[in-house]
Amino acid sequence: MWLVRHGESESNAGLPTNGPAAAPLTALGRRQAERVAAQLPESPALIVSSPFVRARQTARATVERFPDVAYEEWPVQEFTYLGRLHAPQTTAEQRRPHSDAYWQRCDPAYVNGGNGESFKAVIARARAFLDRAAHHPVDGPIAVFSHGLFIKTVMWTLLTGVTDPSAADMRTFRHFDGVCYVPNGTIVELRRSGGEDWRVVAGGTAHLPELSTAPETAAATRLD
Repeated sequence: MWLVRHGESESNAGLPTNGPAAAPLTALGRRQAERVAAQLPESPALIVSSPFVRARQTARATVERFPDVAYEEWPVQEFTYLGRLHAPQTTAEQRRPHSDAYWQRCDPAYVNGGNGESFKAVIARARAFLDRAAHHPVDGPIAVFSHGLFIKTVMWTLLTGVTDPSAADMRTFRHFDGVCYVPNGTIVELRRSGGEDWRVVAGGTAHLPELSTAPETAAATRLD
């Protein structure tokens, strides 16, 4: 399974946006989407996207390259912990104080802004995604167009085994978020290691399709 972070969005570029789901790609982001589609070493058996605009726009180039492959939207959208504090026509920099306050609070069950997603909820969503992918009947790789913080959440819960996070776990995740970089257009590979278990593939070789051991990795900014 290839987890693909969307191309550069207007929010990533520092422009104001109208909520977490609405930010479109920039011109650079569209070029990154085309680059991702061109670099996939083989046809996926299924293309999945977050319902957020920037992810759907990034997936479009891959859908166009592989028009016969099924396309589905799954709940792999970004971790939207700010809730209503992600006000219309605000920039990531303007939202930073709310973001900092959320992580300083470090309460895994806290719902920010009245309708934000809690840290416990995003961990549960990441586990549900992994279970759904493991049980999907598709025969072949799945290309999943998602978001930086959600991809990190998936990686972190796999690496740590944490499914019901405590405040200490949330602090550990915040550290992981700070040292794990997922640039726009990154491809992180997960492989089944037997049964329903997934493992994170280290290193990246998507730029060397003749080797085809693992698409390019690395990994996102804290504010998506």
